[in-house]
Amino acid sequence: MGTPEFPNLGRHCSVGDCNQIDFLPFTCDRCDHVFCLQHRSYTSHQCPNANQKDVTVLVCPLCAKGVRLNPNEDPNITWDTHVNTDCDPSNYQKVTKKKKCPVPGCRETLTFSNTIRCKDCTKEHCLKHRFGPDHKCPGPRKPESTFPFGNMLRRSQKAETHSNSSGNNRSSWWSSSLLSAASNFKSSAEVGMQKLSTATTQAIQKAKDGISTSSSSGSGDLVEQCVQCPARFSTVGALIKHCEKSHQSNSQPSRSRVTVDVCPKCSKAFRDPVLLVEHVERDHGGSSRA
Repeated sequence: MGTPEFPNLGRHCSVGDCNQIDFLPFTCDRCDHVFCLQHRSYTSHQCPNANQKDVTVLVCPLCAKGVRLNPNEDPNITWDTHVNTDCDPSNYQKVTKKKKCPVPGCRETLTFSNTIRCKDCTKEHCLKHRFGPDHKCPGPRKPESTFPFGNMLRRSQKAETHSNSSGNNRSSWWSSSLLSAASNFKSSAEVGMQKLSTATTQAIQKAKDGISTSSSSGSGDLVEQCVQCPARFSTVGALIKHCEKSHQSNSQPSRSRVTVDVCPKCSKAFRDPVLLVEHVERDHGGSSRA
């Protein structure tokens, strides 16, 4: 076999009736035997391992998926396993239904080579309607310039409606919490305004009645001092009565004598003690303490 220059050139066919020497032999990938050109196929040399590497795939009529048959397993068992575990009938429409161009009147089927996705409306169209004016593209969506929490309230309302239909109470709890927080904030603001109005009214009434802050706390200190005598009083009202009773009566006999009251804080002179008291209440907060 071979030549003196190439002693290993060529091999005999493994078929007994042939035994032909072939300088370009074929090796079977199933049985690993060498054959000539005439017996290279599986059927010609009756290969015993011809069916071991065969790949058989069946298309399921329910889900349109491919089912590969195992050579070492019964096809009925393979089919039952697929139907019980991997078969999804809802996938049949997705696989078999061909996608078409959404432009009204266009019946072009969208495939891999003729599909264009619009950048503005993000929809797929055929090559004929790939431009915006051809498929009446509305253009990119503009951001809504509305109340910042409007979208949140709308989403919470939608979530609440969906929760009522599906039995999920999480979204409704969120929306009810948001509404209750808003109502609590409103009520607390109203209460604060009422308290402020009440405090302002009480402060004005105390100033008119001559009640100071220290006397209202119950300390009983004598904070109001008469400018004409060493007498001290706890309230401005008592000081006014003292001035009208003691100093105004003493000044009545002498018509030519003029009594001047001086503010202990700003040294401003007043002929009428009532004007002095009004000045103290208006400019110094109702207290004449220096």
